[in-house]
Amino acid sequence: MKIKDLLSSAASVLMPRLCSVCSKPLDSDEKYICRKCMMDMPRTHYEDIEFNAMEQLMAGKVPVERCASYFFYHKNDPYASILHDIKYRNMPTMGRWLTERASREMLSSHFFDGIDAIVPVPLHYTKLASRGYNQSEYLAQGISKTTGVPVVKALKAVREHSTQTHKDAAERLLNIEGTFALSKRHCKDLAGKHLLIVDDVVTTGSTLLACAQALKDGVHNVKISLFTLAAAQLE
Repeated sequence: MKIKDLLSSAASVLMPRLCSVCSKPLDSDEKYICRKCMMDMPRTHYEDIEFNAMEQLMAGKVPVERCASYFFYHKNDPYASILHDIKYRNMPTMGRWLTERASREMLSSHFFDGIDAIVPVPLHYTKLASRGYNQSEYLAQGISKTTGVPVVKALKAVREHSTQTHKDAAERLLNIEGTFALSKRHCKDLAGKHLLIVDDVVTTGSTLLACAQALKDGVHNVKISLFTLAAAQLE
């Protein structure tokens, strides 16, 4: 046995890798989430549903081409731990792994057909400095790896906002207003393009709407689609 394999085996005994959902030890060929939890993941299948719940949520607010999320979550559901691990527990690479897997599964639906660039929802520099990474960028990278569509940081967060967690829909919209702006260097390059905005989760849709509006306001003849890793049960 190679030294690398010996060290890996020793590490797995001393600090076993645990499933992000059920917390059981992972097998050597499992990554982040065990096979059973992946099989049981509450998939939305929005990519296959015409005028799905996420598209209904956006209807009449900002024109979007199509919307999809990978899985449903509830606040106290075990699958919510995936979002916490990715966002707050320094595991953004799990997000990239999941969106790479999600986008592979979604290829046959043609959801990503015609997308010219992937735009991650940005973080304000103070929050980025505190967290050390933007989880949405990792999610965008996973989709890019599967589809070959480039990631473009077309948006910037120009205002820090308080947490959205305990706010209702109206409060979230007010809280997020004026938060995002177009990165001016991308105005001409993105004209007439179809952009996919990517974030970790959609609840009321206020963050995605604010990002879409910033792109609509700043880019001529732009088309917008939306993807999140998770969605609150919108039905």
